[in-house]
Amino acid sequence: QVQLVESGGGLVQAGGSLRLSCAPSGSIFSINYMGWYRQAPGKQRELVAVVTAGGRINYLDSVKGRFTISRDNAKNTVYLQMNSLKPEDTGVYYCNVQTTRSWNLWGQGTQVTVSS
Repeated sequence: QVQLVESGGGLVQAGGSLRLSCAPSGSIFSINYMGWYRQAPGKQRELVAVVTAGGRINYLDSVKGRFTISRDNAKNTVYLQMNSLKPEDTGVYYCNVQTTRSWNLWGQGTQVTVSS
């Protein structure tokens, strides 16, 4: 079974940057949607950024202008460049990939901690 492998999380001071990556362990076809979610302690998981197959991008309002989502179609990899990080960005970040064949894949999560 194909899994999503995430990397790039860590501890950073406020104002710093991190880049998350998410790549599949095997072949995925007909990707419709690639996105990043996050979950802070005691809070529900929320959508941070998404890019569709057609290149349409949406961001959570609180990260607009600071985060950039991008994808490498040849590698089926999605990235999240996070700049000007704030303590409220702290949480576990999850990659999500959905296909037109109804696959709904999640990564294992990567911890992002922003210290004040």
